[in-house]
Order: sequence, then C-alpha cells, then structure tokens
Amino acid sequence: MAVPYVDLLRRRRVIAPFAAVFIARLPLAMTPLGAVVLIAEIHGSYTRAGLISGTIALTTAVSAPVWGRLMDRAGQPRIILGTSIGAALLLATFVLVAVAGAPFEVLMGLAALVGLSTPPVNPAMRVAWSVIVPDETERNAAYALDASMVESVFVLGPLLLSVLLAGPAALPLLVTAALTLAGGIGYAGTFAAGHWRPLRSASERRAGMSPLRSPGTALTLAVGLAMAVAFGQFDVAMTATAQRVFESDTVLGLFFVSAAIGSTAGGLWYGSRPLPGQERHRLPVALTGFAAGAAALAIVLTAQPSPPLPVLLAVLLATGLFIAPSLIVQQSLIDRHTAPDRRSEAQAWLTTGLTAGSAAGMSIAGLLVDLAAPAAAFAGGSVALVLAVLVALLAQRWWRPGDLVSISGEGAPHQQRRAGRESQTPAGDGA
Repeated sequence: MAVPYVDLLRRRRVIAPFAAVFIARLPLAMTPLGAVVLIAEIHGSYTRAGLISGTIALTTAVSAPVWGRLMDRAGQPRIILGTSIGAALLLATFVLVAVAGAPFEVLMGLAALVGLSTPPVNPAMRVAWSVIVPDETERNAAYALDASMVESVFVLGPLLLSVLLAGPAALPLLVTAALTLAGGIGYAGTFAAGHWRPLRSASERRAGMSPLRSPGTALTLAVGLAMAVAFGQFDVAMTATAQRVFESDTVLGLFFVSAAIGSTAGGLWYGSRPLPGQERHRLPVALTGFAAGAAALAIVLTAQPSPPLPVLLAVLLATGLFIAPSLIVQQSLIDRHTAPDRRSEAQAWLTTGLTAGSAAGMSIAGLLVDLAAPAAAFAGGSVALVLAVLVALLAQRWWRPGDLVSISGEGAPHQQRRAGRESQTPAGDGA
C-alpha cells in the first residue's frame, strides 16, 4: 500500500519546515543563473558572467561541510538564521554594487562571499526529518518527498527567474535575496529546527569520527561524485541538443521538465512502499538504469542526427525515473555509516561532491560537444555512471548491515560488530 504523502503534508510539524525549506532552496537554483543574466547585461561578457557564477558554485561547495559541522555542534536555528541573513545581505549588496558599475574584481570577491554564506538548508532538512517523522516507514516516504521537492526546485526556480526577467536585470537576484531571508527565517523558527539536537558533551563529540574516515561514508561520497559528473554532462548534453539539433530554447525547457517529471515520479514511487532486499543492493540497479538511459540518448542521436522530439522526451522521462531513487539511497547510506553527531557534516559533504562533480562534468561535456557532438556528452555521462556502478558494487562489503553506525541519537555512537549481529541491523535497510 502506498504511503499517503498527503497525510504527511497535513501535519503541521511537517508542512511548516517543508514549505520554508522549499522557499529557502529556490535560491540554490536561481542565484547562479541570475548572476549570469545580470553580469552579462552589465559587462556584456558571458565569460565574466560564467566566472562569477562558477565562483558562487565553488565557494558554496567549499563552505557546505563547514556549516554542516557547525550545525552539528551548535544546532540548526543559529546557523541557518545567521547564514540566511548574511547571504541575503551579501547578495543584495552584490546586485547593487554591480548595477553601480563596480570593477569585475570587486564583484568576484563579493560572489565568493555570497557562496561562502549559503545556508546549509539541505543537510538541515535531511537530519531534521528524524525529529518530525519518527516512524521509519513514513520517514522513507518523507525522504522521497524531499528528493522530489529538490527536483521541482530546479525546474520552478529557473521558471520564476525567467518571469522576473521581464523587469530590470537586478530584480531576479533581489527577489532571490528576499527568498533566502524568508526561507531561512521561516525554517529556523520551526519545531524541526528547534528540536533537532546534536550530541552535546565533549566525550560524545570526540567519539564521532570524521565522516570521511568512515569507509561506508567515503565510498558513498565517491559514488555521488561520479554520479554528479554524469549530471553535469547530462545537463550540457541536453542544452547542446536543444540548441544545435532543434535550435530552440523551448525544447530545452521540455528536456529539463521531462527529466524532472521522471525523477519526481521515480522518487515518489520508491518512497511509497516497502521494497524487498537491502538498500545497498538497490543503488547499483538504479545507477545502471540511469546509465542505460544516457547511453540510449547517445545512440538515438548518433543513429539519427535529427530524431523525433517525442522519442527524446520519452527516453529522458524514463531515464529520470532512476535519478531520485539513486540520491535517496545515497543519503540513507550516508546516515547509516556516519556517527550521529556528524550527520549534518556528512550530508553537506554529499552536497559538496554533487556540486563539484557537476561542475567538472559540465567542463568535460563542453569539450566533448565541441570536439564531437551532443551525443558524445550523453555517452560521457553514461561512462561516468558505469564508474559509479562499479564503485557501488565494490563498496557492498563496506555497506553490510554489520558495519552500520548506530542510528540512535542518544549516547555515544558505536560500530556494531559484524559477526553474529545481522539481527541488530537498524530497521529500514531491508525495507
């Protein structure tokens, strides 16, 4: 029986942080694109616009684990509130200074500060689900709902930005700054943020080793990095296909919407029912589906340089079905192999890997498109996903239930012994 998502969203303790985080996440999709639009109009250079946008993305990735670790120590409200206020003020300052004609070097410095102050709303929401949805089965559905929200943000964010472009060039980023502030303040005041508690005592903090020192966590991050490289290539390949094959920005929008619909549907299906077997076994399967979809797109474009648009949209939708489930399992593996007092930091590392990998994938795909064709970028994404599958298969021994970190938030974290302890596996790994 499907878990009632509507029932989850009817709960006040769920809908309040869910809505606030939705608002707070929109700037993640709007800020880089808005910066490109603003700087391109003011400086007349897409090279400079790309450098500004890239700086924001890079510094956001660098700062995420730092904010995550601070959140594990100091709690969520102070960190989310402080970063949201800082990021909103810095982004508004960036816009006003850019419009006033500030030198490019000054804008680069401000862009770096904007990225460094980005609120860690993704890891905050991830760990807070355990507070507002204590039941394991319902929490799996909540994770799927959360992953689907992320997909919708990266569709709706650019759409909102495109509407705001009807006004002055500064308007999109000023609205983005307002959303950052509103979302951050809204989330910081919720029950979820206020009642999530990191481990407090010094002995408990010392007991939790760095997430990067846990083999299960490190291997999950490696899989996420390889998958992110594919993400970057996938995005560039879709863009190049729309521009070079169909010569239409409208088609590009259809590409992104098709993939997002597929991913949202796949995530909601994955979280709506208990599935046989263990989660660790599902990750290579989901990644294989993603790889097969990317390869199919490369084959279609190679066999027929101008394929029917409905065929490409159908393949993109089918490929998207495997994206959200892959991310959901990775987030779950991060939780299960990280000490309770370091989970915000670990989830932030996953965000960093996804951001950095996507940027690398875009660079690789740009080269492949220029040297060959859009099909080559889809093929490159498929290769990166095959690598992710191989890492996921090799990591199975490290992801065994006997290696799980205790998921209890009470007391010092500990490693379960592998031999004879399968029965003590936390509920849900076999869901």
